[in-house]
Amino acid sequence: MRLEDIRPQPGSKRRRRRLGRGIAAGRGGSCGRGMRGQKARSGGGPRPGFEGGQTPLYRRLPKLKHFPRYVRRPQYTLVNLRALATLPAGSEVTLESLMELGIVTTNDGPLKILGDGEVRVPLTIRAAAITASAKAKVEAAGGRVEIVGSRPARS
Repeated sequence: MRLEDIRPQPGSKRRRRRLGRGIAAGRGGSCGRGMRGQKARSGGGPRPGFEGGQTPLYRRLPKLKHFPRYVRRPQYTLVNLRALATLPAGSEVTLESLMELGIVTTNDGPLKILGDGEVRVPLTIRAAAITASAKAKVEAAGGRVEIVGSRPARS
C-alpha cells in the first residue's frame, strides 16, 4: 500500500447541499431556516452571552473583591477536636496517625484542627494549621501543638 492508494471509506464523503436553488432541490427559498426571525437572517445570530435583552449573567453577578483568593483556595483535611476525644493520653496526632486509626478516611491536603468539641487528655498535635480555640483547648488539657509544613497546595 502506498500513500496515493489511500481512499476514504465508500459513503463517508458526501457533497455539500446547495441551498436556495429552487423547490426541487429540497432546500429552496428559506434554505431550511424557517420563515423569519433572527436565526433566519445571514450573519450568524446573537453574540455569546446575549439573553434576548434580559440582563445577562455576566452583568447580574457581582464583581468579586480580592478575586485571586477565591480562585485557588487552599484545601485542608479538616478534623474537629470532638474526633480526638477518644485518643489515649500522650498520643501524637498527625494526618498519618489519624488515617491509620480510621478517624480520617481521605487525604484532602495538610491537616487542620478545628475547635468543635472538648479534649480532656494531653495530646501532641502536629498539623499544618489549627484554630485559636482548638489550640487553647489542647494546651489547657496539658497538650502541645506544633505547626509543621508549609501552606497547602492550592487547588
